[in-house]
Order: sequence, then C-alpha cells, then structure tokens
Amino acid sequence: MSIFDRRTASILLTILVFGLALAFVYVARAVIIIFCLAILFAYLIDPVVRFIQHRSLFLKQLRGPHVAEAYLALLIFIALIFHVLAPGSLGRSVKLLQRLPTLSDRLASGEIAADIGNKYGWNDNQTLRLKTFLIQHRSNIEKMTGTAERLATTGIGAVVVIPILAIFFLSAGESLADQVIHLVSTKENYEDFCSLAAELNTMLRHYIRAKVTLGVLSLAYVSIASLTLRFPHPLALGVLAGTLEFIPIAGWMSAAATIVSLGALIHAHWIWMAVVLGLWRMLMDYGIAPRVMGHELEIHPLLAIFTLMAGAAVGGFVGVYLALPVVAALRVVWRRFATHAPDLGAMSAP
Repeated sequence: MSIFDRRTASILLTILVFGLALAFVYVARAVIIIFCLAILFAYLIDPVVRFIQHRSLFLKQLRGPHVAEAYLALLIFIALIFHVLAPGSLGRSVKLLQRLPTLSDRLASGEIAADIGNKYGWNDNQTLRLKTFLIQHRSNIEKMTGTAERLATTGIGAVVVIPILAIFFLSAGESLADQVIHLVSTKENYEDFCSLAAELNTMLRHYIRAKVTLGVLSLAYVSIASLTLRFPHPLALGVLAGTLEFIPIAGWMSAAATIVSLGALIHAHWIWMAVVLGLWRMLMDYGIAPRVMGHELEIHPLLAIFTLMAGAAVGGFVGVYLALPVVAALRVVWRRFATHAPDLGAMSAP
C-alpha cells in the first residue's frame, strides 16, 4: 500500500509547483516589474498606433512601421510642447541638474538659510535658527538627498528600458498572447481562455484610461497652483507633473522636486508650493485616485484605498502602482472561475 494515493500526490505536486512559482516571482521580481510596466506603457501608446494604422495608406497590415511612427510622433509632440510653453527649458533643466549637488550641499550645511533670510527679510536670529535646524538634521537631509538621487537614477533607467520593451509588445503582442493561450489551454477550454484574455485586455484599457484622467487632473492643478504662486511657465510645469504622473511614485516625486527646486533657485514662493503639492498628493492618493480607479476597474473606493495601502506595505513604491491592476485582474479571473465552477462540478460528478 502506497503512502500517498493519486489525489494526495496531485495536491502535493500542485502545492510544490505553486511554491516554486512564488519563489521564481520573488527572485525575478525586478525583471517582472519592468515587464509589467512595459506592458502598461504599451497599452498607453496602443490607441495612437491603432489610429495611425487605420488611417495609413500603405502597410496597413504591418504594425511595426506604425509603432515607429507613433513613437516619433510622441517625441515630436513632447519637444513641441516644451519648445512652445517653455522655450529654452532644456538648457535651464541641464543647468538645474548641474546645480543640484551644490544646492544639496548648501541645504545640508545650512548655508541656504542666508539666501532664504535675504529673500523674506528675516533678521539675524531667524536666519540663525533655520541654519541651526538644518545643521542639526544634516544626516537626515543627506539621507533624503541620497535616496532622491537613487530614485532619479532608477527612474532614468526605467524611462530608457520600458519604452524599448513596449515596442515588442506593441508589434507582436497579439501573437504572443495567442501563443500563451495555446500553451496553457486545451481544445475544450480554448474559447474560455480567449474570452478571459479579452476581459483582461478590456480591464487594462480601463486602467490606462484612469491613469490618463489622473494625469490630466495633475496637469490642471499644478498649472493653476504655479500661476497663482507666480512661477514661470505654469502650463509647462503642469504638463511636466501630468506626464510624470504615469511613472510610479518616483514620477510625482521628481516633478515635485523639480518644481520646488526651480522655485528655490528663482526665489519664488517655493515653500508654499511644497505645501500645496503635499496637500495635492494626499488628496490624490486617498481621495481622487481610489474613486477614479474604482470607477474604471469596478472596484469599491474603500477596497481601492485598502489595495493601495496593502500594495505599499508589500511592494513599496512599485506595489502602489501595480496593486490595483493586479487586484482587478484577479477579480476578472475569479469571476470567470466562479462562473464556470458549477459546470466543472457537473463534469466531475459520477
């Protein structure tokens, strides 16, 4: 008599395979995250590619050339936006990046207190108190600066790699999905897997539409705030904030750091801007984003807030970005499984 019967052995094998899959996901989590973000970026560009392909006079059946046209059109559009709204912004951005290390050193050493005191007419005691405060918290300031530099480096790397991977998904995404379906399905459940893939495709499209909505809201808010606080080129700053809204956490952090640093360099109301951006982030994360995402993905706003908080606890910055689409995908899979569960039970009945 064997120790394990066939059913027990099957259950143990399933648990083993599931455990190995989880271990693989954990080990390769960085690569998987990059690929997930590339897929989402492909969904963002896909409407432009379809628009160009449907109105093209040549090579309608080939998708690759139209992907290249979409990327070229996107680059030209971004360049025109910054050229019209903020002429010479590229040169000033380079100068700002070159001055950031000096600004960081002056902030950590407290020397920037003199600039702030001269700007707002502080007396010597007020300036000295600020300088003493900055010196006492020098280690924390240096840690925050180092973290920001690492996030910026990671963000630049992602900005380069993700669009390149997205080209492959845009060019051969449908054939790749079809190959995966053939790999995991049988003749009996092939149609069910195709239907599931179609539902997941629709869900991801809704997710990207929600992200576009949030980007437009950030664009409008930052533009109005910049105009109110008399920052130069308010619409350009709004476009920057709205565009970086698509990048996980590091996006809005980079936008806020750029706007506040610009205000500090030109002696604008950068402290008020930092407060305004902080309030907007809280309103966005705990009010607007859960409602917009919940509406598009058919998830209750309270569940959306819980999902975002759980994603932050489990996966940090990236967990916040991927938590909602993952939960929405699991919801689609579970709904499909629950719909077909009675049929499976009837098939397995003697």
